[in-house]
Amino acid sequence: MSDKTHNNRKALSATEIVTQLSKLNGEKALGWRLIDGALEKTYTFKTYFETIGFVNALAFIANAEDHHPELAVSYGKCSVRFNTHDVNGISVSDFFCASKVDALFSQ
Repeated sequence: MSDKTHNNRKALSATEIVTQLSKLNGEKALGWRLIDGALEKTYTFKTYFETIGFVNALAFIANAEDHHPELAVSYGKCSVRFNTHDVNGISVSDFFCASKVDALFSQ
């Protein structure tokens, strides 16, 4: 289910964002937050090598989906921020990619 067609690249309303964020986080509140107009989550790792492995796999996903997040990488930590620059907001694409990153992390 690739988002390359860009059919999901329209800005969501505030209500739609809250609904999608609730679905993304689920009952376990997986940690995605709305910060300064973007979806953001920080993942933690035991080693630098694990962090970089995650970043490389995330880069592969982002390239395949043609939807690239902002990353902040440090020892044992990677913060991921998604928003859709060409619509100046948050789109379904952001939630789609965020769920793929969560799936990657859980492997």
